[in-house]
Amino acid sequence: MSRADTRTLPAAPARSSSTELKLAFDDNRLASLVFGQYDQNIARIESRLGVLANASGNHVIIKGTPDACGQARRVLESLYERVRLGQAITLGDIDGAIAEIALQGSLFPGEAEGARTMFEQIATRKRGGVRARNAAQDNYLKLLKRNELVFAEGPAGTGKTWLAVGKAVSLLEQGVVERLILSRPAVEAGERLGFLPGDMREKVDPYLRPVYDALYDFMDGRSVERGMQTGMIEVAPLAFMRGRTLTNACVLLDEAQNTTSMQMKMFLTRLGEGSRMIVTGDPSQTDLPAGQKSGLAEAVSLLSTVEGVGHVRFSGADVVRHDLVRRIVAAYEGTDSRRPG
Repeated sequence: MSRADTRTLPAAPARSSSTELKLAFDDNRLASLVFGQYDQNIARIESRLGVLANASGNHVIIKGTPDACGQARRVLESLYERVRLGQAITLGDIDGAIAEIALQGSLFPGEAEGARTMFEQIATRKRGGVRARNAAQDNYLKLLKRNELVFAEGPAGTGKTWLAVGKAVSLLEQGVVERLILSRPAVEAGERLGFLPGDMREKVDPYLRPVYDALYDFMDGRSVERGMQTGMIEVAPLAFMRGRTLTNACVLLDEAQNTTSMQMKMFLTRLGEGSRMIVTGDPSQTDLPAGQKSGLAEAVSLLSTVEGVGHVRFSGADVVRHDLVRRIVAAYEGTDSRRPG
């Protein structure tokens, strides 16, 4: 198998605080994928780690402080391994690799690289392995592995819903569960979906589009359609959950900040044998009438010490969607913190 061949060149004697690293990859084609179109991935690493990097062919020369150069080298090696396995690289994947390398360094100073713990990942047939991009996502995936019920709160763009759908698909493909049930409260229509034109799926589609998008990311389109036809994948508004017992299923409730207290209690008590539940929401984007308490906030508070229940809270710093989204979320969080209580 192709592996990165690394060689450290001696630093210039006049600059003891800087060093120079030269990386040589075995495969030129894979190296070009690592570097990115017009070396955009190299530029991302430069801006994030404060190094200077010059790529040519299958080689890259990195200049900067010893720590920064070492981190850049490990990030590039991680990305090379990723493309060697046939996986694509996005700018978000680069940020995730940088976060992972930084966390490894802080947790295991001075240890051999092979002893370091990698971020958690989920694997599906379509996408292969998908690894957490930051410590919050890593904690989220760990909680999903250990608990039957997990609450995930946080702003848009942190991967709450996307990773939840990926985990659900992974459980289905492994045979841990027999079906997926995806739900959202249809607050905008007052839950009176009968007034909307079309059959059940056409009524619900506008509210569950983000969940569908994630589902098609992790599953082949034909598999999704076949799953919906056979009932292996069910998409339903929260209002249609009442009175059911959901067994051997992975049940995802998205946009849970828009549930009332009674709706949340109704949903959580649907959990049957062999099932998992994942509840996601953004407390800062509640569409409930003024003065009505969110069922998500209440449930998180009431169940914080209950065995088998996990909870993760993402912040603006955990946004992985786009740099601008991260800055937008930070701006709004700053405004909210300055408002009088």
